[in-house]
Amino acid sequence: MTQHTGLAPAPGEDHIAPYTSVLQVTMDAEPARWWRDAVIYQIYVRSFADSDGDGIGDLAGVRSRLPYLAALGVDALWLTPFYPSPMADFGYDVADYRDVDPLFGSLADARALIEDVHAHGLKIIVDVVPNHTSDQHPWFRDALDAGPGSPERARYLFRDGTGPDGALPPNDWESVFGGPAWTRVPDGQWYLHLFAPEQPDLDWEHPEVGEEFDDVLRFWLDLGVDGFRIDVAHGMVKQPGLPDVGHHDQIKMLGTNVLPYFDQDGVHEIHRNWRRILDSYDGERIGVAEAWAPTPERLAKYVRADELHQAFNFPYLSAEWEAGRLREVIEESLATAGSVGAPTTWVLSNHDVQRHVTRYGDGETGLRRARAAALLTLALPGSTYIYQGEELGLPEVLDLPEEFLQDPQRARDPESGRDGCRVPIPWSGEEPPYGFGPGSSWLPAPAHWAALSVAAQSAEPESTLQLYRAALHIRRDHEALGDGALRWLDGPPGTLVFARGRSFGCAVNLGERAVRIAVTGEPLLVSGPVDRDGDHLIIPPDTAVWTMSPKGQVDGG
Repeated sequence: MTQHTGLAPAPGEDHIAPYTSVLQVTMDAEPARWWRDAVIYQIYVRSFADSDGDGIGDLAGVRSRLPYLAALGVDALWLTPFYPSPMADFGYDVADYRDVDPLFGSLADARALIEDVHAHGLKIIVDVVPNHTSDQHPWFRDALDAGPGSPERARYLFRDGTGPDGALPPNDWESVFGGPAWTRVPDGQWYLHLFAPEQPDLDWEHPEVGEEFDDVLRFWLDLGVDGFRIDVAHGMVKQPGLPDVGHHDQIKMLGTNVLPYFDQDGVHEIHRNWRRILDSYDGERIGVAEAWAPTPERLAKYVRADELHQAFNFPYLSAEWEAGRLREVIEESLATAGSVGAPTTWVLSNHDVQRHVTRYGDGETGLRRARAAALLTLALPGSTYIYQGEELGLPEVLDLPEEFLQDPQRARDPESGRDGCRVPIPWSGEEPPYGFGPGSSWLPAPAHWAALSVAAQSAEPESTLQLYRAALHIRRDHEALGDGALRWLDGPPGTLVFARGRSFGCAVNLGERAVRIAVTGEPLLVSGPVDRDGDHLIIPPDTAVWTMSPKGQVDGG
């Protein structure tokens, strides 16, 4: 049986059976809103499309590719920071929150992009980085010039050191990027930076800090953005007194322990204030938390009805390719978000982690699993994030030349560098940079990526790009998909089988052997070839199937 990737079901397509209902998760009954089930495409601006030949992606490049994104079938775009920055952390060290870095264009380019995104029927979300600024931000330069005890220093977390002559850091806090979270300045004081030394942490106890970011949000909302992805949304408030943690390797505690500098209760009043700002604008503007919390209950606080709209689902992103574990994560995710009436989010890759094609296995195994994971993810209730190039089945680039490796996170762990997931995506042509721009690219693309380009895959009916296009259009058109309920069904060991509504089914074989699942009719969409044996589908390992039946038959009619 050949793979079916059409947008309409073949005649006689029917449901997966038999099944037994074991879980029902029902979201709140408020009217559907775009963000509750949106498919949001993450654009890492440096690596998406270069319009001027300098080797770095830019806003004009994004504008030039909007027809591709609209045709792909996504609902919204999320852009990584494009603000003026020294680029110590590739834009997450912001020197001016109300402008555009010349690398990426101008404020006029940003306005034109926002208008064009809306003209294509899409939404646009931009990053905001409130935990820290760049060390080149005017506030921090003024703080260094003003000296200890000055009002300028009060906007940041400057402290005297400990030990003889204050030569030791104020406490034992560690940077996420490795080493102490404190750097000493020439006058003897130390400043806190939970990330790179070029990213000094702001002191959110200072009223000017909150006032500044209220104004920054309004600036971009007035320009028309539809929301914000909030970087380190769990990090702005520190425990009073800045107490020691008492442990080394603190990064390993992230998401498992309440640290004195992360997930403090005070962050929630910040998010409540921002929700009030978002709600004061028309068009359902949203806030999305990049938040780490030690328990599902604490994570749910970020998406309560008076706080942010979504939070990233890191447990799902990091889950191994194993049916039991994935089901646990899915159930916990639905229950966590559902407990406060929020939608769940699903994400497989982003600009900070190894691409899931490579995480899931070597070569063809990783790609097969990634294709199956795409159908699993897009069938789940809630909102889905797609990282650029994911729809092309791009693997992690593991052999970048040393001279191109620039990620500051490598200082902590050479194996944890994020450069390999940030290689510019291939658009067309037989040689690098594959249509990325008129010149070279800031990170070199592999010589074998020609077959993975958008142009090449658009001409191949069974490519990963065509699979995503089909899945996204079905998801948009099928009334059971997106927000709503999930109902688990019985399936062979090593499988995940569930229904959405009364007509849609999804079956994924994560095991090592082919499985037989009874169906009537034909599958709606499959991630790889499947065979038929009478009234059964034979689903190979690492393969997912979407089915559709006449209404009511999935419920045993």
